[in-house]
Amino acid sequence: MKYRLVVLLGAICYGILSTIVTKAYSKGYTLGEVVGSQLMAGFILAWLLVLFMKLKEWKNRKLKSRDDSSASSPSWKQRVILMAAGVPTAITGLLYYQSLHYIPNSIAILLLFQFTWMGVLIQSVGQRRRPNGIMLLALVILLGGTLLAAGILDQGFAGFNWVGVIFGFLSAISYSIFILLNGKAVPSIHSVYRSAWMITGGMLFVFVLFPPSFLVNGELLDGLLPFGLMLGLFGAFLPPVLFAIGVPRIGEGLTGILGAAELPVAVILSAVVLHEHVSGIQWIGVLTVLLGVMLPELLKRKGGSPEISLHGES
Repeated sequence: MKYRLVVLLGAICYGILSTIVTKAYSKGYTLGEVVGSQLMAGFILAWLLVLFMKLKEWKNRKLKSRDDSSASSPSWKQRVILMAAGVPTAITGLLYYQSLHYIPNSIAILLLFQFTWMGVLIQSVGQRRRPNGIMLLALVILLGGTLLAAGILDQGFAGFNWVGVIFGFLSAISYSIFILLNGKAVPSIHSVYRSAWMITGGMLFVFVLFPPSFLVNGELLDGLLPFGLMLGLFGAFLPPVLFAIGVPRIGEGLTGILGAAELPVAVILSAVVLHEHVSGIQWIGVLTVLLGVMLPELLKRKGGSPEISLHGES
């Protein structure tokens, strides 16, 4: 149970990010400042954790062989691979946060959640296998729930800013690519080191696109720092660490179910903190989306065996 709670906490952390970003935008901060400060804070926290592990290894060196103590440190080639694998998550943040400029928080998170069926599509093409009936049913439920949750029945298509919708869908595509690459990028390296180097790669990529002028113009100490720390803690640092602890213990299938908590958390905070209107039909849509995410794993546990999973299993 404690490992399930750890994974659930990681999903909840992801769910609060869009609310923090929207609050930062309301204070006048730009996309580059928000994402840059987030990754810089995550970078510092991740390497502090690496330093803590190094000190722990040094203290226990007498109980370990020299090879064991150095095995967790990646080579430079592996570091480059990990930094490259961290770029898609930075791109996801840029696209997702940019969509929040144009569409409500509750809609942006729904668009990001389309990574579920996009992942199935990418996986089925890569493996040259069709999703089975259970997967297809889950995808239909997901798409139907998204239409309800987006409020299309309430306001139609006219109320949408399509620039924001495009950014939201692109963030889902980027996140799907990140999920596929994440598990294949130097899996033999300890998750703490992997996370630190991936965050480093993402931060450097963002700093090339948006030079971190907030480090010298006073913005960081003039109000940006709290937002960067919160986003770095709840976005770039805690979830990867929590998932690294819990996922190996409970499996990817159950992780997918618990990870779906990100969606209702984001929508609830949109309604409570940001005072966005979420109708009854939209809440039904949110619950329908959650059902679509959970259905394959629930049926699998009852004896089914989906060929292609919404969460990357096969």
